[in-house]
Amino acid sequence: MPSTIRCNVAIVGAGLAGALIALALRETRPGLDVRLIDGANRVGGNHIWSFFAADIADADRWIVAPLVTWGWDRYAIAFPAHGRSIEAPYFSIDSQRLDRVVREKLPAQALMLGRRVLAASASAVVMADGDRIEADGVIDCRGAGDLSFFEMGWQKFVGEELALAAPHDASDPMVMDATVEQHDGYRFVYCLPFAERRMFVEDTYYSDTPEIAHGTNSSRIADYAAARGWQVERVVRQEAGALPVVWAGDFDGYWQSGGKGVAKAGMRGGLFHPLTGYSLPDAVRTAAMLARLTDYTGTGLHAATHAAAARTWRERGFYRMLTAMLFKAAEPEERWRVLERFYRLDARLVSRFYAGRSTMFDKMRVLTGKPPVPIGRAIAAIRESRQ
Repeated sequence: MPSTIRCNVAIVGAGLAGALIALALRETRPGLDVRLIDGANRVGGNHIWSFFAADIADADRWIVAPLVTWGWDRYAIAFPAHGRSIEAPYFSIDSQRLDRVVREKLPAQALMLGRRVLAASASAVVMADGDRIEADGVIDCRGAGDLSFFEMGWQKFVGEELALAAPHDASDPMVMDATVEQHDGYRFVYCLPFAERRMFVEDTYYSDTPEIAHGTNSSRIADYAAARGWQVERVVRQEAGALPVVWAGDFDGYWQSGGKGVAKAGMRGGLFHPLTGYSLPDAVRTAAMLARLTDYTGTGLHAATHAAAARTWRERGFYRMLTAMLFKAAEPEERWRVLERFYRLDARLVSRFYAGRSTMFDKMRVLTGKPPVPIGRAIAAIRESRQ
């Protein structure tokens, strides 16, 4: 028989954004009855999330500190005519650890996994089995909403965790190896050395389409490993995804399409970097902001999350302009030149860029000099990003 469950805050979606909010509320508001709801049977899905130390404010590090699985003091990049090692701490979180920490920190009744949601409003969640959750407030974190409101491309990838027959030769992450053969837009390979015989290799594309050719990507990963002299014993785990990268769009339309008056976070709230598609820094900021909140009604949560997301959208016009230049001004096979020029700049500028915290000087420096794309097409792309 269907039942009604009452709580203070219902979080729909147990991905990164929803899990971080649940953990932050548990730490700062332990008296709140919080429910974390998802159709899957585990928190976080099957993912690795990485971030630079500068992505997270010092005051917010407590949110991610228990989740970090690996960390390094520097990372490398490589392009056909330029390569460097950058002194900047870099960290990764895997979904297994996220799932374990959430289960340890939250009381058993807070986790409602394997429960498919039919609909969510500002104060109620309707489950597929007929149960209903009535909450003071609901936060929708169910991944991207209706992306048709955006003009966009994709950063898509297939990643494989490889068990190797012998120790590899890499001590630091390779965040962007663009010396590889270019296909389907701008292609690069991303590597994380998890252990001396364990390497995560991701084949990544800035592409015009979201379709993923799993077999082709897997073959290219194998070829890359062979070229590095890594003998693969087995593939331990595989993941894939397609992240939106946006140069223009209707933010208000996107937000309202996900439910009028409903609080939203993560990709659902449009909280991701317009050029990288990454959402972890915004997810941490949102969790920290909600942990400081005092009004957890549907109205209060919506006002807080909408204000934060709308402000973020307004502040990121510069990154949307760069995305437009990458996708609209550069030929697909020449997109790597835009990133190669960028990575010649000061390491602190690069860190602020990924954090979405570029200064006015940073922006001027990025745009100074001869552009790596035709000037006429660059101007047209800038105009399109402002629509």
